[in-house]
Amino acid sequence: MTDFRIETKCIQSGYEPGNGEPRVLPIYQSTTFRYTSSEQMGRLFDLEESGYFYTRLQNPTNDAVAAKICDLEGGAAAMLTSSGQAASFYSIMNLAQAGDHIICSSALYGGTYNLYAHTLKKMGVEATFVDPDCTEEELNNAFRENTKVVFGETIANPALVVLDLEKFAAAAHKHGVPFIVDNTFATPINCRPIEWGADIVIHSTTKYMDGHASCVGGAIVDSGNFDWEAHKEKFPGLTTPDETYHGIVYTQKFGKLAYITKATAQLMRDLGSIQSPQNAFLLNLGLETLHLRMARHCENALAVAEYLKNHEKVAWVSCPSLPGDKYYDLAQKYMPGGSCGVITFGLKGGRAAAVEMMDKLKLVAIVTHVADARSCVLHPASHTHRQMNEQELMEAGVQPDLIRFSVGIENINDIIADVRQALL
Repeated sequence: MTDFRIETKCIQSGYEPGNGEPRVLPIYQSTTFRYTSSEQMGRLFDLEESGYFYTRLQNPTNDAVAAKICDLEGGAAAMLTSSGQAASFYSIMNLAQAGDHIICSSALYGGTYNLYAHTLKKMGVEATFVDPDCTEEELNNAFRENTKVVFGETIANPALVVLDLEKFAAAAHKHGVPFIVDNTFATPINCRPIEWGADIVIHSTTKYMDGHASCVGGAIVDSGNFDWEAHKEKFPGLTTPDETYHGIVYTQKFGKLAYITKATAQLMRDLGSIQSPQNAFLLNLGLETLHLRMARHCENALAVAEYLKNHEKVAWVSCPSLPGDKYYDLAQKYMPGGSCGVITFGLKGGRAAAVEMMDKLKLVAIVTHVADARSCVLHPASHTHRQMNEQELMEAGVQPDLIRFSVGIENINDIIADVRQALL
């Protein structure tokens, strides 16, 4: 599908039915797949032949949806995971092991921060968090001999920091490590990080890609651009024999597919965080309208931001697409067609006023979710980032009064009317 525009890829990529086959992607709701030859089954287990034998590793429905996301991002290979958290975990642990080090932007989703700062630390992988607005010198100073990955979010959740992708990619490549980007908020409709130097892109497909809050899921896309062999001493898991598969070397046997093949054949085999075929089917339905929904999300979010900016009770508003925003210029560089449908703001009355205002909303719901068709709000310091201390909250760009407003695709007049009455 490389010759088609992204709107067409949203609908057509991933699955191409043959003559007389179902027009809509089928749900392969089966744990196992039958073979008539024991020898062929053995070749599948040895990675000598491609095919399906157990859904914990791969499933045709999942692979079709992963192929669509891969095409949308412009990658070489992709896989689905059971959640965005699983994608965050797999993307790192496919490269790092105990004794290694990673560098992350400090402006991250709270769950990702906890995963990297605390859980990975228990596994022997240490993370250094850097200010996303740091200088090139400060960024380069964070690297160590055992650094294996640089990680950041295109648009941080909920701080809405727009990451300077080229700056972080250049630093990563200077030190011989890949740059991993979480592109959940922007989606490939608004930004394709691989085109700006990212090597691996991940998603919580639970958000805009699904679009309807119907299923939890994640995805990992490998660009195929990073030369693992050129830095083979850093990545022995990819460049030295894997004895659990009779000594195969992923980079030698699978080339540009090495990273995803290892993540599937090794991590998914051992940890099993697979997305269910039913969820993959629902995800695909969401992907088919992603290009339409993102345009409305961005349009509505900008309109709400403009309204709030001029309201007497509002202390501040953050929206990367709003002229005058701190990250407006970076947003115009990397996402000229729109950033995302999420905005943040604070009220002059502080945290108490924020809670009061949220409780008065009628159309807009308070839910632990973001980035689906329905408008919703959350107070991150009390909810998604509750485990972080005050210093960690400030480093992540989460002020105590911050309200995260995920603007949906309802009629904009109804959304603003609800906000207006809640601010009375």
